[in-house]
Amino acid sequence: MASTVMTLTDAAAERVRHLLATRSEPADGLRIGIRTGGCSGMAYEMAFAAEKAPLDEVVEEKGVRIYVDSKALMFLIGTEMDYVIDKLQSGFVFNNPNEKGRCGCGESFHV
Repeated sequence: MASTVMTLTDAAAERVRHLLATRSEPADGLRIGIRTGGCSGMAYEMAFAAEKAPLDEVVEEKGVRIYVDSKALMFLIGTEMDYVIDKLQSGFVFNNPNEKGRCGCGESFHV
């Protein structure tokens, strides 16, 4: 079931499945949120989630479950989560249409 809150690319879903399968402690999915910090004021944060928090928005797509923190919801609507591997690094990338700009290092953003 796709959600209008967030979507996942095949690469992101595959990586989340791998992380959950190889984790020593059980987790039901990943929780995505936003914290204040970084050069531009806001940064994405991810953590394993054992269960849904009362106000989380649930995104179930491509065999994975993502919990979107209710406080981050308005900043993440329409975001695509991807997993990118290049020559120097790999990691999750958020393609967020709400962003107005990013810092030079790419770790934080502002809306």
